[in-house]
Amino acid sequence: MTRLHKLLANAGVGSRRTIESWIRAGKIQVNGKCAQIGQEVTIHDRVHVDGKLIDLEHVSPQQPRFLIYNKPEGEICSTVSEEGKSSVFDSLPPLDQGRWVMVGRLDVNTSGLLLFTNNGELAHQLMHPSFQVERQYAVRVLGQVTSQTLLSLKKGVELQDGEMSRFKDVVPRNSSTGANQWFNVTLSQGKYREVRQLWEAVGCTVSRLIRIKYGSISLPRELKKGKWQELPLGRVEELVGCPVALLSTSP
Repeated sequence: MTRLHKLLANAGVGSRRTIESWIRAGKIQVNGKCAQIGQEVTIHDRVHVDGKLIDLEHVSPQQPRFLIYNKPEGEICSTVSEEGKSSVFDSLPPLDQGRWVMVGRLDVNTSGLLLFTNNGELAHQLMHPSFQVERQYAVRVLGQVTSQTLLSLKKGVELQDGEMSRFKDVVPRNSSTGANQWFNVTLSQGKYREVRQLWEAVGCTVSRLIRIKYGSISLPRELKKGKWQELPLGRVEELVGCPVALLSTSP
């Protein structure tokens, strides 16, 4: 027997965290009854995800695949389309089995590096705060930025929700002293709109935001907006810190 959420994640149905949220929402049924967190199943059980029957007998571990995508501004990070907006998933290649799982999100007005994998366990590992995977952004800000401003951003400031947050590093990209200045900023986690909120907390406004690095993976200069690139398995191993063979084994 195998844990349901691990089996579905390994098959590319979704990340482990996503599948657990679906279980809590009652979107997954096992033999006609709502699934439970931690439930174990066999290939003889009938599992439906959002009404769709999953053929467990033919679900097999997949060779992990990983894509780099250069997200343009205006695209949404959702499989549910919105009027007048395209989704980042629209440009990805089809999979024979499972689905692409996004590693971290970007808001509609943020561009740059997005990562996708067909392995839900891998996606969960890369997104979980305990793994402290660094994200780096190029950000253009409007407002007065002094040495004290940069010190505050690195020591920590209070956000609108009352929580403290900080950048691990803030580095000017050029010697510009005009109204708009560019910086490279680094975070060890990725809360929603955290980069924008940090700058807002010190009286500045973000006018452009581009993710340029996730862990050891940088956005390739030659990768045009709206295009994807397959990541070699060696780079995947470098990113997650273990052999690919360990990622493709059954849960």
